[in-house]
Amino acid sequence: MVAGIAKVSRRLMVLFAALVLVAACSRDDGPRLLNLEAANDGPDEFGILPNKPLQTPESLAGLPAPTPGGANRADPTPRADMIAALGGRPSVLNRSGGDGGLVSYATRFGVAPGIRSQLATEDLEFRKRNDGRLLERIFNVNVYFKAYEPFELDQHRELERFRAAGIRTPAAPPEVAQ
Repeated sequence: MVAGIAKVSRRLMVLFAALVLVAACSRDDGPRLLNLEAANDGPDEFGILPNKPLQTPESLAGLPAPTPGGANRADPTPRADMIAALGGRPSVLNRSGGDGGLVSYATRFGVAPGIRSQLATEDLEFRKRNDGRLLERIFNVNVYFKAYEPFELDQHRELERFRAAGIRTPAAPPEVAQ
């Protein structure tokens, strides 16, 4: 009887170990530190963008011909709306060249060739080093905050440093006693 129980428990242990190995090795896209998957298959509330209200133009003859995939007057234009809300001129978005001035200014000291692939490689290495323990990976535990804790900024210490340097700073929330 005891030998039968020991045999069954060994089989269960082997089965559990196989399940653990399969679960730990099942990811093919690299380690994920922050798990933002929805718990259900419901709608994504951040994917809903309201259209502008419909308006009748002054002249129906001035309307452009409809084109598949083309822009619609009721389509949302978040960039232009943001520029207008901040007091800018949304008409500058329609000029050719787009962000040429911004790109020129940002690249004035040069551009490192292959920076995207270099950063992707370094990021993958960091995520592999901070992927969490075995049970954290099996149960899909979020390890993002633990991995990036050494890089966390102490807002109150920085506030005091700025004030000591004579830089005017806005008020900050009080420190929370721990």
